[in-house]
Amino acid sequence: MSSRPSHRDQTAGPDALRALSVQAIMQRAYERHVLVPAFNIAYLPMVEPIAKAVAAASSFALIEVARPEIERFGAESYAAVAAEFGRCADRACLRLHQDHVPAVDEDGRQVDWRTLIQQALDLGYDSVMVDGSRLPLRENIAVTAAVVEMSHPAAAVEAELGAVLGHEAGPLPPYEELFRSGRGFTDPGEAEQFVRETGVDWLSVAVGNIHGAIQGAAQDQEKVRARLDLAHLGAIASRTGIPLVLHGGSGIPAALIREATGHGIGKINIGFALRQAYGGALREGRGTAEARRAVARVTLQHIEEYGLRDSAKLLAARSER
Repeated sequence: MSSRPSHRDQTAGPDALRALSVQAIMQRAYERHVLVPAFNIAYLPMVEPIAKAVAAASSFALIEVARPEIERFGAESYAAVAAEFGRCADRACLRLHQDHVPAVDEDGRQVDWRTLIQQALDLGYDSVMVDGSRLPLRENIAVTAAVVEMSHPAAAVEAELGAVLGHEAGPLPPYEELFRSGRGFTDPGEAEQFVRETGVDWLSVAVGNIHGAIQGAAQDQEKVRARLDLAHLGAIASRTGIPLVLHGGSGIPAALIREATGHGIGKINIGFALRQAYGGALREGRGTAEARRAVARVTLQHIEEYGLRDSAKLLAARSER
């Protein structure tokens, strides 16, 4: 796939994005090979520094919160994150996403996904994610199609196919073993069927990426330096035709992430690095103000490394084909 869009962009300010749905913005990002970072809120005070950093860089991003961040960390609730987002965020460069609502969670428990997703929709989240990746394919399709029916047209829907590992209890096998075996990798043929039968807007895929740990000693350790099978990613992209999502973005070399935008990746989740920056400052006794500054620095670092300064302007520009 080309790394450059095949159209001429006419100047338009990022304020033009205010009128667009997140579905439309993400489709532009996908077509123009502009990556959209999604920053996870593990602690409620992280919302403001992330929002300010994204706005200062004239970038476009999502602020997102996942169920484990509410249950295991300090995000408090979907309502609390929505309220803080409403107070801090400029919708010309930010939208709000509900990340990872599992049908079956990392501990093997059934989850009332319908209630949790409806809660986010009622709170005005721009997009939601149902994760049926621990279900058989047919059940994952059924659950995802139900969420699409609940959410459209008000909100976009992300789903997951394959197994992005890392949230489970206990140690993972050696990363090189996982990568060589392709364990959990998304099957391109299944992905084509999944997208066709669900109508999902974005698809989280597994191509070598792994989540940062959320439990045990590993959550305080440096994350594995993962890599991506770009040929496998390209095969998925060619058979789906929708923005693909890379979970577990922390720890993957930035050059590889930038290359992945030419192979279908439209969105990348950043959580582990932000959790470590915020939690590390608190553990070292530097206080909440310094923890917030650390989060802002990590946010800007990712924006710079991915080449996303002024990305809101690129996405807002009108195109002339």
